[in-house]
Amino acid sequence: MALVVLDAGHGGANPGATYQGRQEKDDTLALALAVGGILEENGVDVYYTRTRDVYESPAEKALEANDVGADYFVSIHRNSSPYPNQYTGVESLVYNQYGQAAVLADNINRELEKVGFENQGVNERTNLAVLRRTRMPAVLVEVGFINTDADNRLFDERFDEMAQAIARGILMSLA
Repeated sequence: MALVVLDAGHGGANPGATYQGRQEKDDTLALALAVGGILEENGVDVYYTRTRDVYESPAEKALEANDVGADYFVSIHRNSSPYPNQYTGVESLVYNQYGQAAVLADNINRELEKVGFENQGVNERTNLAVLRRTRMPAVLVEVGFINTDADNRLFDERFDEMAQAIARGILMSLA
């Protein structure tokens, strides 16, 4: 079976985006662990870049994924905007919009849309180390805006469905 690296964005002294006491690093860790558990239950080998509140640079995470010979890399994040409640939805980032990474990103977005997130699409981002330095299809998924109340409600109230949706998007891409 495939080996999927799950990266919980940020960690340690780097909280990522914050909003009203909420820290991106906490949301991403909880979600990565939940998604990983579902994947493992479905026979997928999972490698986590972190399972506790520690920080590694994006370049270190990419190197780790390369070293373990991963088939796919999924980095989980929360988006943020200049003003609270300005934007909503899920967005996935890939190094190149063609190929397996884009298929994986689109599958994850479509599944999260079914949970209730607005689908902001798949966008190229060539300057991100976890996308640029990985040797396998890599996706960075922004699971809602941490400074949008509606997205946080979805994140909290439909957490299990959200984890299932991300796992389904990954599993669909492995078939």
